[in-house]
Amino acid sequence: MTTVPADTFTTSRTFNAPLAAVWSAFTDADKLTKWWGPKDFAMNDYTLDFRSGGVFLYSMTPPGASAMWGKFIYEEIEPMKKITFINSFSDADGGVTRNPWNPTWPLEVHNTLMFEEVDGHTTLTLVGGPINASEEEIKMFGEGTADMTKGFNGTWDQLEEFLKNS
Repeated sequence: MTTVPADTFTTSRTFNAPLAAVWSAFTDADKLTKWWGPKDFAMNDYTLDFRSGGVFLYSMTPPGASAMWGKFIYEEIEPMKKITFINSFSDADGGVTRNPWNPTWPLEVHNTLMFEEVDGHTTLTLVGGPINASEEEIKMFGEGTADMTKGFNGTWDQLEEFLKNS
């Protein structure tokens, strides 16, 4: 059961790229795995089933640490407009696991990623919030805003570089 996020985080970035290129960077596994994730993390194994009910399961290695797994479960896809998904840390089989650095981080975060093109520039807006979370997890999510901003800025920087070189 998914409940409405109790607290949300929003980040937005405008890219000097047409909507089709930005959309493809999220929907094509070979492209997504070249830029997704925190800066300096290496993408390892992955599978992508991009459809409502599909899953993106991936493994990344942070600098100087062991590999970790993450998962998206896609809920709603409106081509060239919106992707709604639940994100979590996971194991190699896709089972939901705790954040390896923060045991009080929410197990699942509900995200809506919106795409809008104006004059050949595409704006992405991501709104996310914890679901089915305890009060402690919701509080921790709210306290993580600065870290999430830093992390997504690094991810968006990587996407921007990818789009320039594609």
